[in-house]
Amino acid sequence: MTNAGRKPDRLGVDRSEGFGERLLGVLLDRAHEMPPELIAPLVAEEVARVGGREVSILLQDYEQVLLVPLPGRRLRVGGPEPVENSPAGEAFLSHRTVEVPEEGTGSVRMYLPLLDGSDQIGAMAVTMDSVDDDDRRLLRRLAGLVADMIVTKDAYTDQFFQARRSSPMSVAAEIQWSLLPPLTMTVPQVEVAGILEPAYDVAGDSFDYALNGDVLHMAMLDAMGHGLDAATMATVAVGAYRHTRRAHTDLSQVYAFMDRAINEQFGHDHFVTAQIMILDITSGRLQWVNAGHPAPLLIRDRAVVDRLESPTTLPVGFGGEEPVVSERTLRPGDRLLCFTDGLIEEHQAGGAQFGEDQLIEWTDRILHGRTQIRAVVRALSHALKQERGGTTTDDATIFLVEWRGGDADHLATLD
Repeated sequence: MTNAGRKPDRLGVDRSEGFGERLLGVLLDRAHEMPPELIAPLVAEEVARVGGREVSILLQDYEQVLLVPLPGRRLRVGGPEPVENSPAGEAFLSHRTVEVPEEGTGSVRMYLPLLDGSDQIGAMAVTMDSVDDDDRRLLRRLAGLVADMIVTKDAYTDQFFQARRSSPMSVAAEIQWSLLPPLTMTVPQVEVAGILEPAYDVAGDSFDYALNGDVLHMAMLDAMGHGLDAATMATVAVGAYRHTRRAHTDLSQVYAFMDRAINEQFGHDHFVTAQIMILDITSGRLQWVNAGHPAPLLIRDRAVVDRLESPTTLPVGFGGEEPVVSERTLRPGDRLLCFTDGLIEEHQAGGAQFGEDQLIEWTDRILHGRTQIRAVVRALSHALKQERGGTTTDDATIFLVEWRGGDADHLATLD
């Protein structure tokens, strides 16, 4: 992996191709027209060039409980790895490489996060007889390229979807998952993460976001009913939201357009509750419209400190009056926890509703042990599901956003 023998050009710039560039370049060049099922064998072949063997590609399942091995020639395919309390899960959650020495052999099993941008895809595992900093750097970049290829190929194959699915999925859930943006997004000034429950039977819940320049647009939606009817309404609501958002309209106009779309398509007896927000990521100025949705919780210094109470208008589809746009300025480090009513209204037969007080109690408890946005969302959703008896009779969705403040160019240079 040395650069010995390179000669600079007449401008003093070394343009020769090093070992790492050749390896990554070959992988990228060959992957362009390669069928999805041959991506994994190609990765294993390229990893072997740096002395790696027993390659495993582990993809996150839809419940965010397991990392499931992708089948394929030349891959080591074992059982699923738990996201919690496993080296693969640690790499997945922490965004860093985890190295585990193998007893009696001197070899090292390396677990590298698969990140498409900031969205976590899974982890890649590889065994090395020995590893140095050049290996670590090259394998980390290789893992990043593998994640990008998986996301690209995923658009025209079911292979990766089938690997991630650990239970049968309803038609409504298929529709909802196809609507979602990446579950996680991170830039220097802001981070978001979301999770849907029940993952394989969700119907009416959805969330959406887009970062356009310095403005983060967010929406959380809950369509009435269950099954395909709810999924269809949610699809129209998300489509109407994206249409008006992309036309640069203000929040009250977004609400009005969504309201008309639902009313005209489904009639006056159908509705969607909604929380529609915009956040200026340079100043922390937050604006929102609440259309019959639970108020978000404000988290500061690892504790819930307030509810974002605001005037509420009628749910989308009921023909409400022009909504009041509420406003608040966040402090750097503030987090907003948005959730649908299924999270707090769920109860076991004959029992009391889970309630917002328990939600706040569990949120504070989890925040003391975890800091990363994605880990908090997962832990909170799974803990609440367990507390509610392990089943969810209504959709229960969480969306968490953290505003970090500061100058984007400066933050981007921080280690």
